[in-house]
Amino acid sequence: MTPTVTRRTLAGLAGAFAMPGLVRADAAWPERQVRLVVPFGAGGAVDTLSRIVGNAFGAHANGQTLVVENRSGAGGTIAGQAVAQARPDGYTLMMADVGANAIGRVLQPGLAYDPATAFTPIIHLVNLPIVIIVPATSPVRTLDDLVAQARARADGITYASPGVGHVSHLAAELLARRAGVKFTAVHYRSGADVLRSVIANETAFSFPSVSTALPFVREEKVRAIAIGTPRPVPALPGVPAVSARYEGFEAMTWHGISAPAGMDPALAARINAVFRAIITNAEVKSAVETRQAAEVIAGSPADFAALVAGDIAKWTPVIRDGNIRAE
Repeated sequence: MTPTVTRRTLAGLAGAFAMPGLVRADAAWPERQVRLVVPFGAGGAVDTLSRIVGNAFGAHANGQTLVVENRSGAGGTIAGQAVAQARPDGYTLMMADVGANAIGRVLQPGLAYDPATAFTPIIHLVNLPIVIIVPATSPVRTLDDLVAQARARADGITYASPGVGHVSHLAAELLARRAGVKFTAVHYRSGADVLRSVIANETAFSFPSVSTALPFVREEKVRAIAIGTPRPVPALPGVPAVSARYEGFEAMTWHGISAPAGMDPALAARINAVFRAIITNAEVKSAVETRQAAEVIAGSPADFAALVAGDIAKWTPVIRDGNIRAE
């Protein structure tokens, strides 16, 4: 983590807390319906997570309703801009994502808001592990096999990505840097198209979420060879971590709750407590672990701010060195 990026992001959070005219915390929050803006369309992993959380909201939040509002487009930054411009009163929140809430300005230099300073991080809810998959017919059975295949070709090998700047895209580029080989991204419109590409052997591999890949792994249409996080994934027993070969490698999708900058820390703490109770509830925790192979995190607003700062530091050189632009 580069100190300048870390200080900038954490200073942005501290500055948001110190702004004049802060909305003061109300111990009764919420007293009315709360809007949760989701940066992608209905049906995907983040939408599923949002609706699981939303269904449990009332039981932990004075019986109030959490309304999920899908605002997709521009890698999540349309939703990000909408939330960044809202009042920090606790009634507009965002299901945070790495693009909209961390690296959006690096990918889109002309972005109208700066994710490092535009939000109050509330809570890191979950990590969704990602996994390298290859076609079932591929001779590749290990990460070393994949790297050797890329090294044997002057132009490297292709991989399927669900879009520029997606974690699946950046993780593959980070792996190429660590392994000293060339991978060429083929970008598709959706995760379904990515899986179709790998199954049909149109691309050599992909790096999707475990929850996306798991049904196809179980049907033996693709083969899982390495996990992006250093921790094992119970749904994929025996599949090693990339970090076992390339020390320190870690890539994952994460989601949490963010609010507009300028929120009173006491209100942020109250909202954190509500969502912590939701995500650690036995039924909710089981649902996200079973349906999404998720790792439940919880934690403090400061913990979430540190995660965001760390991802800005990690992905910025990958994006800049690879001349990756989402515009």
